[in-house]
Amino acid sequence: MGCGVIFGAAVPGFFLSSLFTMLFWGVIAPEFGLETIGYSYAMLVTIALWIVVAPLAAAAGKGKWFRK
Repeated sequence: MGCGVIFGAAVPGFFLSSLFTMLFWGVIAPEFGLETIGYSYAMLVTIALWIVVAPLAAAAGKGKWFRK
Protein backbone atom coordinates (compact mmCIF):
# COMPACT_ATOMS: atom_id res chain seq x y z
CA MET A 1 0.00 0.00 0.00
CA GLY A 2 1.46 3.31 -1.01
CA CYS A 3 1.95 6.33 1.19
CA GLY A 4 -0.49 8.34 -0.90
CA VAL A 5 -3.30 5.92 -0.12
CA ILE A 6 -2.48 5.99 3.60
CA PHE A 7 -2.37 9.79 3.75
CA GLY A 8 -5.42 10.01 1.52
CA ALA A 9 -7.41 8.13 4.16
CA ALA A 10 -5.75 9.56 7.27
CA VAL A 11 -6.14 13.25 6.52
CA PRO A 12 -9.93 13.26 6.05
CA GLY A 13 -10.19 10.85 8.99
CA PHE A 14 -8.31 13.31 11.18
CA PHE A 15 -10.62 16.21 10.36
CA LEU A 16 -13.70 14.03 10.79
CA SER A 17 -12.39 12.73 14.13
CA SER A 18 -11.81 16.31 15.24
CA LEU A 19 -15.36 17.22 14.31
CA PHE A 20 -16.75 14.25 16.25
CA THR A 21 -14.54 15.12 19.24
CA MET A 22 -15.90 18.66 19.26
CA LEU A 23 -19.51 17.49 18.92
CA PHE A 24 -19.31 14.76 21.56
CA TRP A 25 -17.46 17.05 23.96
CA GLY A 26 -20.22 19.61 23.50
CA VAL A 27 -22.78 17.00 24.52
CA ILE A 28 -20.86 15.53 27.48
CA ALA A 29 -19.15 18.63 28.93
CA PRO A 30 -22.26 20.34 30.39
CA GLU A 31 -23.06 17.15 32.33
CA PHE A 32 -19.75 17.52 34.19
CA GLY A 33 -19.85 21.30 34.49
CA LEU A 34 -17.08 21.82 31.91
CA GLU A 35 -16.91 24.35 29.09
CA THR A 36 -17.34 23.27 25.50
CA ILE A 37 -14.35 23.33 23.14
CA GLY A 38 -13.87 24.77 19.69
CA TYR A 39 -12.72 23.00 16.55
CA SER A 40 -9.06 24.01 16.88
CA TYR A 41 -8.86 22.62 20.42
CA ALA A 42 -10.64 19.48 19.23
CA MET A 43 -7.91 19.11 16.60
CA LEU A 44 -5.27 19.37 19.35
CA VAL A 45 -7.01 16.71 21.43
CA THR A 46 -7.39 14.44 18.39
CA ILE A 47 -3.72 14.64 17.37
CA ALA A 48 -2.65 13.98 20.96
CA LEU A 49 -4.84 10.88 21.08
CA TRP A 50 -3.52 9.70 17.71
CA ILE A 51 0.08 10.11 18.88
CA VAL A 52 -0.66 7.94 21.92
CA VAL A 53 -2.88 5.32 20.30
CA ALA A 54 -1.06 4.76 16.98
CA PRO A 55 2.07 3.11 18.47
CA LEU A 56 -0.10 0.94 20.71
CA ALA A 57 -2.19 -0.20 17.76
CA ALA A 58 0.94 -0.91 15.70
CA ALA A 59 2.48 -2.95 18.51
CA ALA A 60 -0.74 -4.89 19.03
CA GLY A 61 -0.91 -5.58 15.31
CA LYS A 62 2.58 -7.00 15.31
CA GLY A 63 1.78 -9.20 18.31
CA LYS A 64 4.62 -7.94 20.48
CA TRP A 65 2.47 -7.16 23.51
CA PHE A 66 -0.58 -9.33 23.11
CA ARG A 67 0.31 -12.93 22.37
CA LYS A 68 -2.40 -15.40 21.51
